[in-house]
Amino acid sequence: MATLLYRLGRGALRRRRLVVALWLVVLVVAGLAAATLRGPTASNFTMPGTESQRALDLLADQFPAASGATGTITVKAPADGQLATPQGQAVVQELVQQASTLPGVVGAVNPLQVGAVSPNGRYALVQVQFATGGDDVTDEQRTAYEQVGAAAKAQGWQVAPGGEVLGGEPEIGSTEALGVLVAAIVLIITFGSLVAAGMTMLNALIGVGAGMAGLFALSGVVQLTSTAPILALMLGLAVGIDYSLFITSRHRQNLLDGLSPEEAVGRAVGTAGSAVVFAGATVVIALAGLAVVNIPFLTVMGLAAAGTVTVAVLVAITLQPALLGFAGRRVLPRRLRAVPTDGTAAQEDDADVTDRPAAATTKTEERNRFGFRWARLITRFRVPVILVGLLGLGLLALPTPDMRLALPGAATAAVGSPARVANDLTVEGFGAGFTGRLAVVVAGDTPQATAAAVPQVTALLQRTENVLAVAPPQLSPDGRTALLGVVPKTGPTDEATETLVHDIRGAVSGIPDADVLLTGVTAIGIDVSEKLSDALPIYLLLVVGLSVLLLMLVFRSLLVPVKAALGFLLTVAATFGITVAVFQQGHLADLVGLDTPGPLISFLPILLIGILFGLAMDYEVFLVSRMREDFVHGETARQATISGMGHGARVVTAAALIMMSVFGGFVFLEDPVIKSMGFALAIGVAIDAFVVRMTIVPAVMSLLGDRAWWLPRWLDRALPNVDIEGEGLRTHLEDRTPTRV
Repeated sequence: MATLLYRLGRGALRRRRLVVALWLVVLVVAGLAAATLRGPTASNFTMPGTESQRALDLLADQFPAASGATGTITVKAPADGQLATPQGQAVVQELVQQASTLPGVVGAVNPLQVGAVSPNGRYALVQVQFATGGDDVTDEQRTAYEQVGAAAKAQGWQVAPGGEVLGGEPEIGSTEALGVLVAAIVLIITFGSLVAAGMTMLNALIGVGAGMAGLFALSGVVQLTSTAPILALMLGLAVGIDYSLFITSRHRQNLLDGLSPEEAVGRAVGTAGSAVVFAGATVVIALAGLAVVNIPFLTVMGLAAAGTVTVAVLVAITLQPALLGFAGRRVLPRRLRAVPTDGTAAQEDDADVTDRPAAATTKTEERNRFGFRWARLITRFRVPVILVGLLGLGLLALPTPDMRLALPGAATAAVGSPARVANDLTVEGFGAGFTGRLAVVVAGDTPQATAAAVPQVTALLQRTENVLAVAPPQLSPDGRTALLGVVPKTGPTDEATETLVHDIRGAVSGIPDADVLLTGVTAIGIDVSEKLSDALPIYLLLVVGLSVLLLMLVFRSLLVPVKAALGFLLTVAATFGITVAVFQQGHLADLVGLDTPGPLISFLPILLIGILFGLAMDYEVFLVSRMREDFVHGETARQATISGMGHGARVVTAAALIMMSVFGGFVFLEDPVIKSMGFALAIGVAIDAFVVRMTIVPAVMSLLGDRAWWLPRWLDRALPNVDIEGEGLRTHLEDRTPTRV
């Protein structure tokens, strides 16, 4: 693979104008396709096969009028008892009339007629039924709904439209640009060259632009969840910058070693590019592997992110060498751009030169780098370092067992948002249970069977602990389907409500001659969370097994892959612990701008495992591949460990800081789901790069010594050679007759 990529890199530089033109054409075509073919994103999270989803499907088939999205307008009068006065009733009647005539609404229920009024006569709930599901409600319909009640507000009333119909697409604002800005600063400091930093950033932006445009173009035929594009942007931008950074860094080192730009690019793409391809493949495999858990919306999210990562890899190994060809030696700091005068220096960009002496740094200077000093310190005190690292990560992981999962709800929405205002007003007037009402669907083969089952179901519901109220049944036109509303005493994300869902399903499971199914936004959230929790161990086992196999192929070792997998598990546990402590338990929540702590979003753990796996393998490969390369060429295990860390620490540090900056930029979004994703990824990268890969890994490698590279002969013969260190490339270059100028 290294030799193939070496030729690809040289070819891209030689035909750099054509390569750049082709990528610009791809970007323009993808952009036009996105503008013309883009479809809406979905804000709901369906789970085929669950009871709640089966109930929704049954309603859509037999009771269409009750299957659309619902809204709840919470009304608060200026004083207690005012809803009982003629003036108050007139205000409510006018509000109901206005809501019932909104575009997309099939009807609104007067709370005074159904008793949806608080005991103090000050609060009321107006139920609004839309004709279509939440994802089919247009922006115009949603805006009209949010603006209802202007006349009542003018009279001093509070009117807060809420409900599932308010679910919308998270917006990307200027705050994410802060992460990109920090990444650019890190690149400038790392390279000491505006040309190198700007070119690396430009390369990544072109890649993420093409990837995102292609994703939006596909959204017309594939339904994306509202968080899928955000995740794809987050990952595509982070890995795009990192992959370009790795190749540019190796290219610069090759230039300093006296190689011509063309030869330097070829070797950079053949070596660092091989690692980029492998690292990108691990991320893509991990994300695409989300399909194994058989959860449609999660599969789409994983494939969307995998697509942008694939584009980032392709851009790094094709467009990056072309841009490096335009830059020439300007990718180096100004003081290092002078061509060496030892008689072997390249005079032309396309000269073919090998084995040149270093031109910018001496071995003594190199060995005094921070990476070498850090590695010597770690290997000297390896046992205490390992113990302290394990203890520290173990303490950070302590909150992990308390992790609770749920779908996002209005109770944790940003303070001041329409959904949060309506939720808080409802809780204030009626209690938390009214924000998470359940729906029981009773379906019989005949109207008589349904009529006989409804009283039995109602009686069982009223006797169930934690049920506050059961609404009268609504019947479908043919009388075969009935819908009963259930109000719990506790909120939608409360553990008691989760228990109630299971209690209700157990209580009504034996009703004869009728299917009784429990659904509603709260029940759907509980079903999704439970299915994701059940899939988590399977996916974790898949990812860990995959990491061991892939690294065994790369490093021809048994202990190195096991060590890497254990380090990954430490990263995941500590990241979960910190995220639970901040977003669920509320510790230091103000620092991330979190208004209200609550359960983590259901798909965060499984998504975090997939993404962190790929990124952890990135750092493992870039650090340990150099260790293996030096060990194979005669250095002792300890020397190889120090050398690998010394050469890789600066680049990995920059890569980790860039990823943390990009992910951290999403923490400033108001949406708590995106905020928690950005925070968890940023923390996970920090822990894995700085604690696990750059501290614990070299300490363990030093402790293992030569045993780290042991592999049974029969297994060595059976495994294919992927050659990401470029051993085959080195042989190819040694066999080739060098041309000097």
